[in-house]
Amino acid sequence: MTETMESPRTGSHPTTDGHRPNSTAIIVYLSLGGLSFAVLQSLVAPALSTIGKDLGASTSATSWVLTAYLLSASVLTPILGRLGDMVGKRKVLIVVLSILLVGAVLAALAPNLGTLIVGRALQGAAGAVMPLSIGIVRDELPKEKVSVTIGLLSAIFGIGAGVGIVAAGPIVEHLSWHWLFWLPAVLVVIALLGAIFGMPESPVRKPGRLDTVGTGVLAVSLVAILLAISEGETWGWGDGKTVGLLALGAVALVAFVVVELRVAEPLIDVRLFAVRGVWTAHVVALVFGFAMFGTFVLVPTLLQLPTAVGYGFGKDVTEAGLFLLPTVIMMVVAGPIAGVLVRKVGPKTPMLIGGVAIVAAFVIPAISHAELWQVVVSGVLTGIGIGMALAACSNAIIESVPANQTGEAISANTVVRTIGSSVGTAVIAALITSHSTAQGLPQDDAFTIGFWACTGVAVLAVVAALIAPSMRALRASAAVHGVTDLDEVAS
Repeated sequence: MTETMESPRTGSHPTTDGHRPNSTAIIVYLSLGGLSFAVLQSLVAPALSTIGKDLGASTSATSWVLTAYLLSASVLTPILGRLGDMVGKRKVLIVVLSILLVGAVLAALAPNLGTLIVGRALQGAAGAVMPLSIGIVRDELPKEKVSVTIGLLSAIFGIGAGVGIVAAGPIVEHLSWHWLFWLPAVLVVIALLGAIFGMPESPVRKPGRLDTVGTGVLAVSLVAILLAISEGETWGWGDGKTVGLLALGAVALVAFVVVELRVAEPLIDVRLFAVRGVWTAHVVALVFGFAMFGTFVLVPTLLQLPTAVGYGFGKDVTEAGLFLLPTVIMMVVAGPIAGVLVRKVGPKTPMLIGGVAIVAAFVIPAISHAELWQVVVSGVLTGIGIGMALAACSNAIIESVPANQTGEAISANTVVRTIGSSVGTAVIAALITSHSTAQGLPQDDAFTIGFWACTGVAVLAVVAALIAPSMRALRASAAVHGVTDLDEVAS
């Protein structure tokens, strides 16, 4: 049976029985799927030492609980996003959520580190939830709801990461680390049932075959780069393995671009990277991935240092996590507001607001982090920045590419943000480690340097936002690239 392809998004499509889909239910199911993936991304980080002790594993071995997740997400996200464009986003979303559920249950039952790592690799496949969800929103929801809903879904990925950091301490203290996986599994079950019984299949397709050569080359590149970043601190940044993997990753990435320019049906249309609305959104996503996880390393570490050192606040894991609540709350508020702004003035303005907010969020503690109010204000600004910028990125991309390429374009943005998260975590952790006492306690200047480093990176987001196209330029680009929704979204 041949699938038909519709190039423009036509709004909310009637189901086979003539009824239109329930927009609210779709948003809830997609939000739960995205939330469960994002929570699982960060939830285990504060509990790694506990998990290692319980399973009798070394610190370096236990770090693979995070590494396996990031590698799997980076490699499988573009593949599954492309398959969603080819065979149907709902079908692939159901498969992805099923894999996520299996991974969560396997990790919850894991008797040893090897089983846990396999479970985490399966969970990483759910990185495709983001591009698939945004594609479904674009295809199925009424046009007036698209930008606000995408703003909410984009913010949820930041919210989930923050919730994971906040909730990890109480879960481990009052239950056990196994519940770090049982609780998100409940969300996955609800999202999966919603996708199966409460969500129509999108009619928008980009028929073709999966680019197996490009897929293989991209996998080599991403695995090499992320493995070097994840293990660089342990191996040493000048070690032959680290340098060799980075070089291999760079060469493979160049080879991937060459392959994609030559094949008839590329995994990712790299020509889209030449579109100003796309590449500026990728730069902003990279920066905010770095900034978000830089915050999740710096702030809890600072708060948990003993007051005896003169610059710590003596909070336990649970208390330190609660100080990230303002960040999470502001993401919830800022994401939908960014969607409203996109409808009124386009994605450039909320992207710029987000960039300025995140710069201010790091400048304040870089100048001084001696008082708790400085940490709280920084967290509020971080939440505003992440909520605004990530929502604007997703909207900028969908307004710059044809509807049948939404999955691959958003997948690339998700991968870029994942790489930024990996780099941010590794760089900030390395800074803290290199500026620690003989007893292993981070020195005060480790935080000052870390906050200034994040500030410098955040400035790049402001620059990219300034370069990003205006609404008028997006309209012109939309006409060239076959995007027909923009005027209606902006009205």
